Amino acid sequence: MRSVTEILQQTDRTLFSFEVLPPLRGKSIEQIYGTIDRLLPFDPAFIEVTTHRSDFVYKEVGNGQYQRVEERLRPGTVAIAYAIRQKYDVPVVPHVICSGYSQQETEYELLDLSFLDLKDLLVLRGDKSKQDARFIPKEGGLRYASELCEQINRFNQGLLLFGEQHELCGERPFSYGVAGYPEKHEEAMSMASDLRALKRKVELGAGYVVTQMFFDNEKYFQFVERCREAGINVPIVPGLKPLGTLNHCTALPRTFRVDFPEELANRLEKCRTNEDVKAVGTEWCIRQCRELKSRDVPCLHFYTMNAATQIEHIMKEV
Repeated sequence: MRSVTEILQQTDRTLFSFEVLPPLRGKSIEQIYGTIDRLLPFDPAFIEVTTHRSDFVYKEVGNGQYQRVEERLRPGTVAIAYAIRQKYDVPVVPHVICSGYSQQETEYELLDLSFLDLKDLLVLRGDKSKQDARFIPKEGGLRYASELCEQINRFNQGLLLFGEQHELCGERPFSYGVAGYPEKHEEAMSMASDLRALKRKVELGAGYVVTQMFFDNEKYFQFVERCREAGINVPIVPGLKPLGTLNHCTALPRTFRVDFPEELANRLEKCRTNEDVKAVGTEWCIRQCRELKSRDVPCLHFYTMNAATQIEHIMKEV
């Protein structure tokens, strides 16, 4: 089986891929299957499965007392990735993150992924804790995605933590992509410093880049141009999110630090219902996709976030 890196590097057409979120703790996987069933006819090149950090919450234990416990709202990334791969025979890319993980916990995850022959990864730092003003790694954890790339590289070389060795990679080591930010990572001091960090991850072995969502194609094209000028020559996959609710109009720019083009913002200001936003968002995403495809991007990658029906409609038009 070809790696996702090989698929993206060898394609002569614009591919299609999407991301799914593990269900909330205690919920069924059936919603994910429903999303995949809707989008499978468009022949996805791969499916990503997100990983979410644990956070501390306070739970009532009786007598008016609360206990601080660590809780992960969306567990099961490895198991869900394997279930998807077995059911659909599509390359699956679980996210591996620094946030909320120690190096030893990451190593356990890499061991599990090796046993299941899930060798395609997206390597990310991950979000900061909701309780922290800035990113703070877990004790014994890593601060940057580049450090996580280095840990995976050592694993590929047969090395575990503390000098131990393993024989799990064989002829198929882990292959991975990383994230890129057309409008700059929120914590980067400048676009130049952000590109230096991205180049470091590519030099370490990242075979492709998937971008943060954006709504102005020109920012993506400029980002790709800057990457090429900096010597980053791997495929750069545009990440897309169709707007679907009134909440998206404020939450997405705030959460993901992205701007809406003036034309889109003006149209969204006139929306009064979720359906209004969905109509505008669908039309805008179709326009984005058509232009991106006309410029021969390697793949159109969608952040589904429960928008499978909307993405299905977009893909039919594209």
